[in-house]
Amino acid sequence: MSKFYIISCHVLWREISFLAARSRHTFLPHFLKQGLHNTPDILRQEVQTAIDAADKGEYDAILIGYGLCGKGIEGVRARSKPLVLMRGHDCITFLLGSKERYQEYFDAYPGTYWFSPGWIETTLMPGKERYEKIYNSYREKYGEEAAEYLMESEQSWVKQYRRAVYVDWGMGDSPACQEYTRQCAEWLGWDMDCLAGNPRLMADFLESNWDEENFLIVQPGKTIFASHDKSVLRAE
Repeated sequence: MSKFYIISCHVLWREISFLAARSRHTFLPHFLKQGLHNTPDILRQEVQTAIDAADKGEYDAILIGYGLCGKGIEGVRARSKPLVLMRGHDCITFLLGSKERYQEYFDAYPGTYWFSPGWIETTLMPGKERYEKIYNSYREKYGEEAAEYLMESEQSWVKQYRRAVYVDWGMGDSPACQEYTRQCAEWLGWDMDCLAGNPRLMADFLESNWDEENFLIVQPGKTIFASHDKSVLRAE
């Protein structure tokens, strides 16, 4: 039995907590707020700060529940304890169970926006609720005409997507989350799909089944970088 410190985005707290409760190992999790991937420099700083604090504890390794995440993990350094990461660009890879499954779906359906319980609970997902909240905020600050203009710009990124996909691990209120995803997709004019999540990758992550194909082990003194190939991450 080993003792691990976990540093992860809060978007994965349900899945990590479920798997950790079933594991033979001991864990101390530390969840960072969702959305840090939007500011990679801050994500890097927050993760490094958490690593430096955990490095003083009696842990066998520090598990990093982040993918490359907009290169927010690039530049993070292991101190005296090894870091372990799942190879993937973001948390959707972890929820689907492999980077290969993620890539296959992305190739078949480009323009996919992903939903999960963690995302729905921590983020205003694209849809009617988000639109109305942002619009009302703009209208209060700038007036109705300016708000309409600003919303045209704010919503322009939505045109890049055509499909909402809910990844279902059976966590939380799954039927309500699926229905919420369907309503968002319908309002946006997107297609909607539901995929069964696969816990294999995250279970191996917590159980210390770390093969080189799916995991990166960053030894003390090494730094994380993007590999710019199918392995996603490297250390040097």
